[in-house]
Amino acid sequence: MEFGSIIISENAANSENPQDIINSNISVINLMREEKIDDDLIHEDALMSYYLDYYYSQYVSGNFAQFVYNSGWNKELNELIEEGLELIGAEKHLELFQENAKKVRLMSSVKREKFLKGKLEGVNPIRDLLNNDLFFELEENLAQLNADFLKNHPDTQVLSVDAMFELLEEFVGREIKRE
Repeated sequence: MEFGSIIISENAANSENPQDIINSNISVINLMREEKIDDDLIHEDALMSYYLDYYYSQYVSGNFAQFVYNSGWNKELNELIEEGLELIGAEKHLELFQENAKKVRLMSSVKREKFLKGKLEGVNPIRDLLNNDLFFELEENLAQLNADFLKNHPDTQVLSVDAMFELLEEFVGREIKRE
C-alpha cells in the first residue's frame, strides 16, 4: 500500500519562505526512509519535489556540472527531474535542463566517465563546458513553483508535527522515535 499523502507541517505551510514547504516535505521523506519505508511506497509527487530540490540545490551551490558529478548522471533521476519541471510548470528550467543534458549525452562515454571519476575542483575543462549560468538569469523561481506545487497538490495534508508523526506511525504500524 502506497502512502497516499504529501505531508507538510503547519509551520511550513504558514511560512513566507517557499523553501520551508520544500524542506518540510524533505524531512518527512527522510524520516520515512529512516523508518525503512521503501521509495515505492512514498507518494511519487513528494519524491519528485524532493529530487527537484536536489537538482536546484546542486545547481545553486555548484552549477550544472556539480549536479552531473554528484548525481553520477543517473538516467532515472534525470527523467524524474524532467517530468517534475514539466509538472510544476517550470518551462524555462525544463528547456535549460534539456539543453544542458544534451551536452552530457553528446559527450563520449569515456570523457563522461573520466569526469565522473575525477575531481570536480581545479582545472576542469569538462566542468567548465557543462556549467551554464543562464540558470541564474531565468525569470522563473524554481523553489516557489516547487513549493506552490506541494502546497496546492490534492494529496497534500497540512498537519501539526504531532499529527504528522501519528499518521506516519499508523502507516508503519509502530511508534517512531522523536528527536
